[in-house]
Amino acid sequence: MAELEEDILFDDELLEEGLTEEQPEEHEHWRIEVDKGQGSVRVDKFLMDHMPGTSRNRIQKAAEAGSIRANDKPVKSSYKVKAGDVITLVLDHPKRDWEIVPEDLPLDVVYEDSVLLVINKPAGLVVHPGCGNYSGTLVNALAWHLRDDKGFDPNDPTVGLVHRIDKDTSGLLVIAKTADAKTHLAKQFFYHTCRREYNALVWGPFGEDEGTITGNIGRHPKDRLQMSVYPMDGEIGKPAITHYKVLERFGPVTLVECHLETGRTHQIRAHMRHIGHPLFADERYGGCQILRGEQTASYKAFIHNCLELCPRQALHAKTLGFVHPVTEEEMFFSSELPEDFEALLNKWRVYSKNKN
Repeated sequence: MAELEEDILFDDELLEEGLTEEQPEEHEHWRIEVDKGQGSVRVDKFLMDHMPGTSRNRIQKAAEAGSIRANDKPVKSSYKVKAGDVITLVLDHPKRDWEIVPEDLPLDVVYEDSVLLVINKPAGLVVHPGCGNYSGTLVNALAWHLRDDKGFDPNDPTVGLVHRIDKDTSGLLVIAKTADAKTHLAKQFFYHTCRREYNALVWGPFGEDEGTITGNIGRHPKDRLQMSVYPMDGEIGKPAITHYKVLERFGPVTLVECHLETGRTHQIRAHMRHIGHPLFADERYGGCQILRGEQTASYKAFIHNCLELCPRQALHAKTLGFVHPVTEEEMFFSSELPEDFEALLNKWRVYSKNKN
């Protein structure tokens, strides 16, 4: 019954549900005291009669996860309630004040079968409701797309998003339609057996053609909207490893391919800034400033035009690979660069050609 992080400002965090040794916080979502006249009945049947908007299957799953309590002790679905019992639903995330409502929004479905689908997310689309974005998100669109799938409940955290990407990052995401599929896929992400590659346009030239960035990633001590890089052997942050390879050189900027060995919040954005190569147009990490190149008026105008052409961090989740949770087949997907990113690269190609 684990849930997505409520802080959707950090969209690229792995959903490591049930795969951490840390003891999660507990939050009471529902409570009822059994009436004196209540006869002996199974707790799942009792909750079906008293808890609106749920199903017996979800109640039984909650009991299996230890989330159904009688007098503060976890009980099985077969537990017989008795007069005076205090029955609670306890989860590892705070109670939400909203429900995910299906919305008929455009959705670029790359692949779909009975247990999963792969989506190509455009830049500018928030992945999950929260932090002021309570509608118009990818999850709202998924709820509409799967509205006729009786086994898919968009408000059930045991299905749905397996991982996330930032609002202004474009590219591929995998979504699980069933709890078993989500568990299977989440383990692949947690143990780094899936394949994820991004294309990024970053500031500055590279002396080498490829390399690896290591360093723990944790929240910035003063700016909670940013992530910072800390020593790998330190206690702050989570270990992160990014491999990169140069694809094209344009002088002041470079197109690189980034292969994620781990999946931390803002991993590529924070790692690249850490080594002196912020992503182009990444306002949060300083990429909207002119960090390389000339100081002429014409060059400043050129950069201004580039930022208007692609007014978001130049980052695209281009490839995604994983093992299918049912067929065990190796699945691999690749998406084309979106128009704004491709137009930006073409503008830099012209600039580079004219400089040579």
